[in-house]
Amino acid sequence: MSQEIEIGLGKKGRLAYSLDDISIVPSRRTRDSGDVSTAWQVDAYEFDVPVIAAPMDSVTSPATAIAMGKLGGLGVLDLEGMWTRYEDPQPVFDRIAALPADEATSAIQRAYAEPIKPELITMRLHEIRDAGVTVAGALSPQRTQQFYSTVVDAGVDLFVIRGTVVSAEHVSNTHEPLNLKRFIYDLDVPVIVGGAANYTAALHLMRTGAAGVLVGFGGGAVSATRTTIGVEAPMATAIADVAEARRDYMDESGGRYVQVIADGGMGTSGSFVKAFALGADAVMLGAPLARATEAPGKGMHWGAEARHQTLPRGYRTNVGTVGTLEEILYGPSHQADGTTNFIGALRRAMASTGYVDLKSFQRCGVAVNAHRGV
Repeated sequence: MSQEIEIGLGKKGRLAYSLDDISIVPSRRTRDSGDVSTAWQVDAYEFDVPVIAAPMDSVTSPATAIAMGKLGGLGVLDLEGMWTRYEDPQPVFDRIAALPADEATSAIQRAYAEPIKPELITMRLHEIRDAGVTVAGALSPQRTQQFYSTVVDAGVDLFVIRGTVVSAEHVSNTHEPLNLKRFIYDLDVPVIVGGAANYTAALHLMRTGAAGVLVGFGGGAVSATRTTIGVEAPMATAIADVAEARRDYMDESGGRYVQVIADGGMGTSGSFVKAFALGADAVMLGAPLARATEAPGKGMHWGAEARHQTLPRGYRTNVGTVGTLEEILYGPSHQADGTTNFIGALRRAMASTGYVDLKSFQRCGVAVNAHRGV
């Protein structure tokens, strides 16, 4: 049962928890870490690890999407990003990275004022497909109707519709909104959609036929959503809520399982692991992968939130570089700061709690840290 607290005489609010508020509790059984499986599957596509590289220009290029695929994960290219606006975006990356912080946002806005070119969408997706890995691309709900046919014709395997908040019931007085249910039904590829931050919103997205639902708003390390528009989703509660929506939707639909994908606010391996313990099937990572030597941002990190022309809700930040993409995923780690060997951390946590696969690990015990409570 959810707990409401009184904010003042005229307002109550639900008590919600962030990932920092939660700890994983070991059980009576343990296992060898080599005996656990981190395999994950969405629709017909199978992956060795439940990691999705976020569709952010500072994280995922065609080259890093290919590298992620070869390392057993999934890279999602931002099809509204610089790779689809510029034939050679490297000079733009270099310029954004070199600017002082107080000039970076306006430079990002100018860079993304360049129109998206459909032929570049096709070229980038073909480049990923030619490497023999799963092809995934992302559009915002606002751009989906404009470019989805180009994306599908280019041969995308998984289609991601990602925004700060995506609902199945968007209302507009100025244009015909995207009808997610009809769109997903007509599309011939699996669709992952989000973000959602509560039970009801997630359940409605599941009813559209989505193969996966993104939980959270993404862009945790570079998001200013809380400071600009006052919106925030405490991730521990959000993931647990959406996992419950998945369970109820399975009953409602006669057994259809929708993947729950945590998105944002998992900058360290500890937070990453806790997302699975709370019910996630996979995690979309931004900042942790922006720290890779191969990352396009070269240690500078920003997301789609920073490029809005009138109300940017994000910024560029320096996350630094800690190792190769392989080291961030699989180690070896040389610092105990949770920035490398994410999969090793997940395996160790699963072994310490005695669970052999991700779905069973979702049942592990957790505790609320008392000093963070009410």
